[in-house]
Parts: sequence; C-alpha cells; structure tokens
Amino acid sequence: MKIDLDELLADNRSAHLLYAFNSMTNYIKKVVQYIIDGVANQQTIILIENERYLPLVMKELKVHLNDTEMTDIHIINNFDFYFSTGCYHPPAILGHIEKMYMSLLEQNKSIRTWTHVEWSTIEGPLKIVEELEKVVDQLSADMGLTIMCAYDEERMPESLKLALYRTHKFILSDDGVDYSKFYKMENAVEI
Repeated sequence: MKIDLDELLADNRSAHLLYAFNSMTNYIKKVVQYIIDGVANQQTIILIENERYLPLVMKELKVHLNDTEMTDIHIINNFDFYFSTGCYHPPAILGHIEKMYMSLLEQNKSIRTWTHVEWSTIEGPLKIVEELEKVVDQLSADMGLTIMCAYDEERMPESLKLALYRTHKFILSDDGVDYSKFYKMENAVEI
C-alpha cells in the first residue's frame, strides 16, 4: 500500500527512508520537492550531495525558494562527508552526524536531511554500510530526525538492496512510499 510522503512525514516525528533512484531527472525532482516541503514546514535542511548534481538541485531550488528560505539549507559535499578520512569510515561519519545535528537540535530546530550515498566500489563497504544504516536508523528515532538516504539503483547489487531494505522502514519510489517488508524488527523503533 503506497503512502503519500507528505502524509507520512506529517504523521511521524522521525523517519528513515530509502530512495533507490534510476533516473537523474526523477532524482532532481524528488530532492527538490523534499527540500521545498521541509522549508515550508519550517525545517532546517541538511543536503549531502555530490558536485555533479548539486548545481542542478540549486538551480531548481532558486526557482521556488527566496533568499531567506535558502539560508535554511546547509550543503555538504557527500565525498567530504563520507570519505573525510580517505575511506568510508563509520566513526568519522557518525562524528560528522553528531556535530552537525547536535548544534541544530540545541537550537530546537526540526531537521530534514537528504543524503546522496555513493562510492566507487561496493565490495568493501557492504557490511559497513549496513551497520552504519542501523545506527542512523536508531539516531533518526532517538533524535527525531527525518533522513532520506538516496542510492543510485544501477550501482546497488542485490546484496546491498537487501541490506538497505532491512535497515530502512520506509522505501520511497516515484509514486509514493511503502513500508519495507524486509525491515528487521530488531531495528524497529517506535514512531
């Protein structure tokens, strides 16, 4: 049963979602709408994006948001975020998350994050990705965060898809949101 994303987010104080995209055009539409909706709901936006897509996203956002609204968007290069130590290193990533979110939460800000996760090869980090996504799932619930994790579907082997379906309660597609039937109950958090 598909759920409308706005309806889901209005009914939940936190959500950890997966978006496996296969079209750059649809991707840009989704990220832009996600940000516009967050700004309309007076949320602070954290956008973790790559250098190729960021200019396209920003061009579209500037059509829909004024300069004041644009100041609610914090932009982080996804390569710097995920590979700041030279490799995909979860403790460094979690340190970034804690530092980034804690200062905003101390200001009583409601936060909506879009993160574009990518790497050059999947062989090494598969287990690390799953463990990190479990931690992010718990952080989302504990801190009341809405976090969208976007992955390029073409670069997702079946083993990664299954791992991501186990660690994300909600799966966004181009026509709505579904509950993941693979979401592991030990990961489940009360919403």
